[in-house]
Amino acid sequence: MERVVLDTVPSMAPLLASSLVRDGVRRVTKHRPRLLPDREVVLADVVQSAGRLATYDRVCGFGVRDLVPATWLHVQTFPLQLVLLSAPDSPFSLAGMVHVTNSMTLLRPVSVGERLRLSSSYGPPREHRRGVLIDMIGEAYVGDELVWRGVSAYLVRGASLPGMLPEDQPDGVRLPSDVDVQADAVWRLPANLGRRYASVSGDMNPIHTSAIGGKAFGFPRAIIHGMWTHARVLAALEPRLTDSYRMDVRFTKPILLPSSVRFGARNEGDHWTAVVRPRSGEKTHLVARISSPTH
Repeated sequence: MERVVLDTVPSMAPLLASSLVRDGVRRVTKHRPRLLPDREVVLADVVQSAGRLATYDRVCGFGVRDLVPATWLHVQTFPLQLVLLSAPDSPFSLAGMVHVTNSMTLLRPVSVGERLRLSSSYGPPREHRRGVLIDMIGEAYVGDELVWRGVSAYLVRGASLPGMLPEDQPDGVRLPSDVDVQADAVWRLPANLGRRYASVSGDMNPIHTSAIGGKAFGFPRAIIHGMWTHARVLAALEPRLTDSYRMDVRFTKPILLPSSVRFGARNEGDHWTAVVRPRSGEKTHLVARISSPTH
């Protein structure tokens, strides 16, 4: 495997722009690579920002403290995902990908004062009835100790790659699109929430930050980042979780901004099941399962 070591955190806006331009060229030439690059991107000795973490905590509903939530470590590795996905030999454009599931495991509490070594790489492509699933694997280390691992699955509709594995292997999230959980708590999402989350996460995709960007991708207005909803669910449950946990999430329906949604969760002995629904109680926006790292 090729190993690319970065000196600094990459700026995400240029990576997104270059991917969009490359996608336009490929639409004209009808040529794209047929394989995922065998590559790992690494960023060593990362100093976390306490100020940025505090802002992230406020935007996502966490209490401000020194320990970081698992979703914060996803934010730290996300720029490395973009380096891989925007590379010239990446088969697909960022614009054509839909974030469908996310799985992350916090192996022990991590302090904002700890320096991190971060990495991102591709997992084997997986089959999907609508195309191909691309797994982006992120890891965070303190010294030589693995403290966090995350897998983000993106759907590329109508695409395929050689050697695809079944959808539920090897890191597939085994969650239904709905669960029988009562959702009573109401969350109100203001129109500027996408811009607020983008400013602290660095994910400036216009589909989340403006009505014009949302309309360009077929929505009546902007939609909130799926990872904000993921983080907000974790924030609601984190005080009742153990020091280490695994959280699996299935994103089922985008949330328009502004809007109100309902949240509910149920303890089922060895795990929690949670759901986010529209105020109307119709099809879910998100289903989550939080368990011990061994489940």
